[in-house]
Amino acid sequence: MSGLSKTGWVTLIAMIALAIVPPVMFVSGLTFYMDLATRLVILAIAAVSLNLILGFGGMVSFGHAAFIGFGAYAVGIPAYHATYGEFDLIASYSGLFHLALAVGISALFALITGAISLRTKGVYFIMITMAFGQMAYFFFLSLDIYGGDDGLTIDVRSELPFINLDSPMQLYGLSYVSLVVAMFMVHRIVNSRFGMVLQGAKGNDERVVTLGYNTYYYRLAAYVISGAMTGYAGFLLGNFTTFISPDMMHWTRSGELMFMVILGGVSTALGPVLGSSIFILLEEVLSSFTIYWHLPFGLLLIGVVLFIRGGLMGLLKGGGK
Repeated sequence: MSGLSKTGWVTLIAMIALAIVPPVMFVSGLTFYMDLATRLVILAIAAVSLNLILGFGGMVSFGHAAFIGFGAYAVGIPAYHATYGEFDLIASYSGLFHLALAVGISALFALITGAISLRTKGVYFIMITMAFGQMAYFFFLSLDIYGGDDGLTIDVRSELPFINLDSPMQLYGLSYVSLVVAMFMVHRIVNSRFGMVLQGAKGNDERVVTLGYNTYYYRLAAYVISGAMTGYAGFLLGNFTTFISPDMMHWTRSGELMFMVILGGVSTALGPVLGSSIFILLEEVLSSFTIYWHLPFGLLLIGVVLFIRGGLMGLLKGGGK
């Protein structure tokens, strides 16, 4: 413990606070804050996964919210059919099936779209990822059987072994543990040889290629991993909200995920979690005053980018300009 750096201590304290404070508030009768914390932790998982390709890989994806939608609809669509007595076998093991469907479809979509998108760079990559994300958005928008623009209500949450997702405490516990695992996975990945190649390609792609590494496949693998992790976050979000709609796949939602990562600090372990926390709390506070809360939040983000190098984690490190 004595060998922890300043940021290491901040990360440890923040994760301990997330583990203790929301359950204590729930037991105290402040159930609203448990719901707020659950949403925060789930979106933090998505932000951590985006940070893998954005912060460590230099890939600015404006279509990452599509994976959240895939994960949520992987819960909603089977549950919809189970409600009407269809797919009884699937309904009996719904949780594991929903989870496999969410991660599998998200990974497949990431593989197909990533293989195409990564043929481009810079602003072209940004635009093509946004285009693929919007394609997914309009696809689900056109599915009238699942509510279309009106969305779809999930009557029964996924059934997982030994876990009751109808219990707010258990759902939060699963989400929190999932966040810790996601952070650990990203940490292990970026500190492995795979991660070193990925970060090296971000800094100087040509030099890494001359060393004999095919950076295209490394980026594609990272993109697929990130998409699968975000799909898992969508699985949790669908079970949390019990309502899904194409709106959660819109490119503006992808922009919000990027805001979380940038606000907290890219290429850091705690940055996406810190950014998600500030984003959710500011959204809750500002939206209580005005429906145009995006304006002051946007100004705040501009201020962070202009005056605080490395986001809020950079400020903790003393990196303000």
